Amino acid sequence: MSDEPQQPNQGWAPREPQATEEPGGKKPKRPKRTGWRRIIPTWRMVLGTFVLGILLLIGLFFLGYSLVKIPPANALATKQSNVYLYADGSQLARDGEVNRENVSLAQVSKAAQHAVLAAEDRDFYSESAIDPKAMVRAGWNTATGKGTQSGSTITQQYVKNYYLAQEQTVTRKVKEFFISIKLDREKSKAEILEGYLNTSYFGRNSYGIQAAAQAYYGKDATDLSAAEGAYLAALLNAPSEYDVVAHPENKSAAVARWNYVLDGMVKEGWLKQSERTGLKFPMPKEATVSTGMSGQRGYLVNAVNDYLSDNKILTADELDAGGYRITTTFQKSKQDAFVDAVNDKLMDKLDKKNRKVDTYVRAGGAAVDPKTGQVVAMYGGIDYVKQYTNNATRRDFQVGSTFKPFVFTSAVQNESTTQDGRTITPNTIYDGTNKRPVQGWTGGSYDPANEDDVSYGDITVRTATDKSVNSVYAQMAVDVGSDKVKDTAVALGIPSATPDLTASPSIALGVNTASVLDMAESYATLANHGKHGAYTLIKTITRDGKDVVELPKHKSSQAVTRQAADTTTSILQSVVENGTATAAQAAGRPAAGKTGTAEEDQAAWFAGYTPDLATVVAVMGQDPVTAKHKSLYNVMGLPRINGGGAPTEIWAQFTEAALKGKPASEFDLELQEGADVVETPTEEPSFVPPEDTEGEDNGGTTDGGQDTGGETDGGTTGDTTTTGGTTGDTTTTGGTTGDTTTTGGTTGDTTTTGGTTGDTTTTGGTTGDTTTGGTTTGTTGGTTAGGGPPTTQ
Repeated sequence: MSDEPQQPNQGWAPREPQATEEPGGKKPKRPKRTGWRRIIPTWRMVLGTFVLGILLLIGLFFLGYSLVKIPPANALATKQSNVYLYADGSQLARDGEVNRENVSLAQVSKAAQHAVLAAEDRDFYSESAIDPKAMVRAGWNTATGKGTQSGSTITQQYVKNYYLAQEQTVTRKVKEFFISIKLDREKSKAEILEGYLNTSYFGRNSYGIQAAAQAYYGKDATDLSAAEGAYLAALLNAPSEYDVVAHPENKSAAVARWNYVLDGMVKEGWLKQSERTGLKFPMPKEATVSTGMSGQRGYLVNAVNDYLSDNKILTADELDAGGYRITTTFQKSKQDAFVDAVNDKLMDKLDKKNRKVDTYVRAGGAAVDPKTGQVVAMYGGIDYVKQYTNNATRRDFQVGSTFKPFVFTSAVQNESTTQDGRTITPNTIYDGTNKRPVQGWTGGSYDPANEDDVSYGDITVRTATDKSVNSVYAQMAVDVGSDKVKDTAVALGIPSATPDLTASPSIALGVNTASVLDMAESYATLANHGKHGAYTLIKTITRDGKDVVELPKHKSSQAVTRQAADTTTSILQSVVENGTATAAQAAGRPAAGKTGTAEEDQAAWFAGYTPDLATVVAVMGQDPVTAKHKSLYNVMGLPRINGGGAPTEIWAQFTEAALKGKPASEFDLELQEGADVVETPTEEPSFVPPEDTEGEDNGGTTDGGQDTGGETDGGTTGDTTTTGGTTGDTTTTGGTTGDTTTTGGTTGDTTTTGGTTGDTTTTGGTTGDTTTGGTTTGTTGGTTAGGGPPTTQ
C-alpha cells in the first residue's frame, strides 16, 4: 500500500475546521445556559419525562388490571332490614324485603330497552365500557360547582350495583374502572344490559325492570310501551322524587325527564318522530306494596325516610344498606286514635257504591307537640296498600282560609295599620262587602268573592275571622304588605318553596299548597307563643346496638313576638266559640283554630290547637283513576263539605282521645296593646257596591245603609227591606239609630236641626255630625248623604 497521500475525488470539498480537542483528546464542554433559559426544560428532558410518564401509567394499568379481580355478586337478598319503632319502643314496621324478579333481555320490550339506553348511555353498543370524556366532564362539573354528576356508563353502573357497594370513594371507583374493563371483555353487551336492567332500582321498593313494570303499570316488562318505558327510564335518575303519585308536586320535573328520554330515542333512530308526537304521559297506577306496610305503617315509614334524606341524616343508599333501628316520635295510642276519628267521622259515612263522589274522598292529618316539635301522630290515608300517596305530606291542595291567621299575625308583628292609619287589632273595623276591590294594591285589580257571595258590611277583624271573610283579609294583606305576610308565614313554619306562596293579595285566601304537616308545624308555633322549632319525626337511630347517627338538636327561636302569636290565638278562640268551628268544642278543652276551604270545594281543612297539642286535618277530593283533583260537593249526601264539618269533627274526637287523662290547660295569653279598643274608620267610603233592585246585597251593606252595632244611615241593612231604613231585623219608617224610631232618619250621636238622636223621635234627620235637613240618597226616606261609618280602605 502506497504511503503517498490519496488525492481527493472530483467534487470533493474540504471540511469545516473542527474544534480543537482539548489536551488529552477530550471533547470541549457545552456552554452553560444562562439567564431565563435555565428555567426552560430541554427537549430531552420533556421527552424523557413524557416517556417515563407513559411507561408509569402503562405499568400501573397492568398492575391494577392484574390485581383487581371480578368479585362475586353482592347478596341483595341477604341484606339487613331496617326496624322502625314507636316512641315507646314497640315495633312499628320492618322493611328490607327486596322486590325483584330477574328476567332475560328477551323478556324486556325493545322500546323499554331503548328508553333506558336513551336515558343512561346512548353509545352503549358502540363504545367501550369506560367513557373517559364523560368521566372528565363529570369531574370538572363537580369541581366547578355545577353539581355532583355521574360519568359512568351502563357497564360501570352495573358493576357498582351487582359487584360493589354504593360508597363514593376513590378505591371503589378504581375497582369499578378495572372490573368494567374486564367485564366488557368477558361478557357481551346484551349480558351486561340484562344484568343492569335486573339490578337497577326504580323506586317503590322495586329492583329490576320487571318489578318496576308491575309496580307502576301492573304489567310485565315485555309489554311495556315506549311511553311507559321512557317513564321507568326517567325514574333511574331520581326514583323517589319522580314518582308522580307519591310526589305530585314533582310531576313537571318528571315529565321533563320523560320528554328528554323520548327525544333521545328519536335522535338515535329508535323511535319514529310521528310516533313520538302522539305519545301522552303515562300516569302510573297507585302503588300496591307488601302487607307489612299496610294501614298507616307505610305512610309513617316513608315519611321517616324522607325526613332522614331531606335533613341529610341518612342517604337513600345508607338506608338501603339496612341494619338501622329507628325510634320515631309517633305515639301508638295517639296514632290509633287518629285512625278511629277519621273512620268514625268520615270514612264510615261514605257510600262508595251508590255515590261516585264518595270514592274521591281522601284524608290527611298531623299532630305536633308545640313545646317539643315532635310529630306524635300522622294520618296518611285509608291504607298504604290501597292509596300510596301520603295525604299528610303531599303539597298539591290549597290550604284555603287556614292561612288567614298568618295575615293577622303579620299585622300585629309589623304593627301594621289600615289605609286610613288605624292600628290593626282584633276589633279594627273593615268593610266586608262581597267582591270589594282592594285598595292600595298596585299590581292590578283584585276583588275576591266571599263564600256564597255574602256581603257583611263593616265588621271587626274578629268577626271577619269568625266568618272567614275574604274581602277583609285580602285588604288586610295589602295593608300589612303581602311580602311581609309571606315572611311571617315562612317564619312560622311554611316552607319558602311552597307552590303558589306568592306575595300578592291572594296570599290571604290560602291559594298556596302547603302540606298538612307544614300547617301543623306553623300552628304549633302559634300555640307555643310564637316560638318556632322545626318538626321532628325521630328520637334515636342505632345500628348494631350503638348510637351511630347523630341527630340534629331541636332548636327553637322566637319567630314572631308573643303578643303577635297570642293575639292571633285570641281571635282563633272566637272561631271555635262563635264562628265556623263550633264543632271543635266537642274536644272539651280550651281550643283555638281556623277552618278553610279550597277552590271548588276540592279540599276542606281545620287547623286547631290546645295549649298542649296542635293538629291539622284535611279532607281532599281526588279521582282514584286519573288522580285529578275533584270537588267534594254531595260527599256523604251533604250539599257540600267544608272545614267546619268532618275536618273539625275529626279534630275534636282525636284531640279528646289524644289528651285523655291529661288535665286541661288554659291559654296564657299576652295580647297586643289596645287589642280590646274598638277603632272606627275615619275616611269617606272609596267604594260603593252596585245597587240591586231591592237596595240590598245578600243581607249585607247597601248604598245608603250600614249596620254597625245598631246604627244605620237610614238605609237597608240586615235581612229586611223597608221604606225609610232598617237596622238588623227592625222595620221603621224613616230610619233607625240604636233604639230610636225617626221620620226622615237619624244617624250618629249629634242632635241637629231637623232631627235628634238617642231615644228621641225627630223629623228631618241627621247624618254623622252634619245636618243636611233630611236630604236623602239611596233608599227613599233613608240615609242622608255622608251618613254612617265610611268604607274602610
